[in-house]
Formats: sequence, structure tokens, C-alpha cells
Amino acid sequence: MSAAPEPAKAEPCGLDEAFATMPKLKLAAFLAGCAESEFGAIVENCDMSASTLSRTATAQEELGYVRIRKGHVGRRPRTWLSLTPKGRTAFEKHLAALAHLTEQGRAHDAVHSQ
Repeated sequence: MSAAPEPAKAEPCGLDEAFATMPKLKLAAFLAGCAESEFGAIVENCDMSASTLSRTATAQEELGYVRIRKGHVGRRPRTWLSLTPKGRTAFEKHLAALAHLTEQGRAHDAVHSQ
């Protein structure tokens, strides 16, 4: 008679699919460090193309995580991005969930390395 299989573990609480790709994660991480940033500065600092940033920002805006503000500096059009309070909270929860996973790995390693 074989032992009953262990029940499946639930997904870690707090991981957010909105940060599942590298561009989304980079954008949120960069914006978490500032109040607002100009589009070009994000492209440069996050090492992504303008088209990738545009798609990513639009998707995050639809979720209510990013605010897109358009304006002008002189006659030149400019776009600024910022995390909304909802976006900041979601990103902080996502980071906490990742930290929790890391701690689970350490605990697992400690138990299994004895």
C-alpha cells in the first residue's frame, strides 16, 4: 500500500501577474523609487525600447497601476509616468510575496541540508 500523495500547495499570496514580465517589473521597480519620471528617462534607465515601454505603461494604466500624464516642455510634447497608490500597494505586496518565497526556500534548505 503506497502513501497518499501530498496535497498541492496553494500559490503564494500576493504575487501579481501584472509584474510577471521583465518590462513590467522594471517599470514598477523604477517608478517605486520616484514620484514621477519622464518617458525618455525610463527608457534609458530601464534599458527598454520606447515601444516596449509604451505597451507596458498602457497595460499598467488599464489596471490602474500607472498614471500617464502628457504635457509640453516648451513646444515639445512630453509624457510622464508614475505609480498610482494602487500600483504602489500591489508592487509592495508582490515584493513581499517574493521575499516570502525566498524565506520558504531557505527554510526548506535548512531542513533538507541536515
